Amino acid sequence: MTASELAESLSDPEGRERMRTYRSLAIPASSVAAAIAFAMDQPVDVDVDVDVDVDVGEIIVRPTAGRT
Repeated sequence: MTASELAESLSDPEGRERMRTYRSLAIPASSVAAAIAFAMDQPVDVDVDVDVDVDVGEIIVRPTAGRT
């Protein structure tokens, strides 16, 4: 998930706190953009684990926080 200001827009205090907790491991949008730019910048003979379907391309970007 990508970091956003969504939690701050919630008027319910409990919901706002739950969203803050849920998004505590969120990746900043700039980090996602950097990962995509990195993948796109690689030579054609380098595999960065990108799945490409006929209509949809997929790059999996995961946070390192919380990994064991």
